[in-house]
Amino acid sequence: MNEHDMSLFWHLWVVVLTLGNIAGIYWLIRWTSKRRPGEVAEGAEMEHVWDGDLRDYNNPLPRWWLWMFYGTIVFALGYLTLFPGLGRFEGWLGWTQENQWEREVQRAEAQYGPIYANYAKQDVAALAANPEAVKTGRRLFLNYCASCHGSDARGARGFPNLTDGEWQWGGEPDTIKQTVLHGRQAIMPVRGLTGTLTDAEVDEVVHHVLSLSGRDADAGKAAAGQALFMAQCMACHGPEGKGNPMLGAPDLTNDIWLYGGGVEDIRKTISQGRQGLMPNFSDFLGEERVHLLAAYVYSLSQH
Repeated sequence: MNEHDMSLFWHLWVVVLTLGNIAGIYWLIRWTSKRRPGEVAEGAEMEHVWDGDLRDYNNPLPRWWLWMFYGTIVFALGYLTLFPGLGRFEGWLGWTQENQWEREVQRAEAQYGPIYANYAKQDVAALAANPEAVKTGRRLFLNYCASCHGSDARGARGFPNLTDGEWQWGGEPDTIKQTVLHGRQAIMPVRGLTGTLTDAEVDEVVHHVLSLSGRDADAGKAAAGQALFMAQCMACHGPEGKGNPMLGAPDLTNDIWLYGGGVEDIRKTISQGRQGLMPNFSDFLGEERVHLLAAYVYSLSQH
């Protein structure tokens, strides 16, 4: 909710509460500074004594300290006059977080825009071999991608490793750029293409998938699972299980697993499906920054 959406009641509530607190602070300072009848003379000893020799004297606050309190009140009133803070009152300066953000974006664009524009004239593969471009791309990666893929880009469960040369949607420079620019959405259907696999059939497909990467599997179940695989899984993963980057279907013949390669992990993937989402950065970063970011990502798998 912004100040324009605030009702009159809440507007008045904020104004009264804010100014009332400031007035209360002023009154408290004045009240505690005021001399009272019967009070001992300034500098005289009070009745309080602690530990036999620790005595209390009637000494007022230092004037500079007192004026510092008054200064905070003046500052608060000045701030509330210039900036938003009193309900729907926008402040004389007309400041908002939106126009502040826009000014900062404009300053950053004026400073860094020409740099990105110059890099955008070079293709992604060439930039991946440029150490300065890679450094700049890495900073973009750490700001916008590390939360999912990790600061070392090695990913985590459900987030692909970008350094191993295995690409679900293809690892060509322009393909990586398209992935970052427009995002990707991967769908592993529940219980096969038709959603009709029974628990026993899921178990058979699991063993066939294990056999595709040369891992230990029950031969009988793997053989039965092959027929099910050809009927339910081949359309995406291919007859040999090598995947299809056009569809985002991963290669099942290696030992690289996005959601884990244990027996239970594979069983869960087949029986419950998976929903993978790579967000698009076209609007947020713009094509020139994505171009440089793609160069950095491409460089990670070239060593």
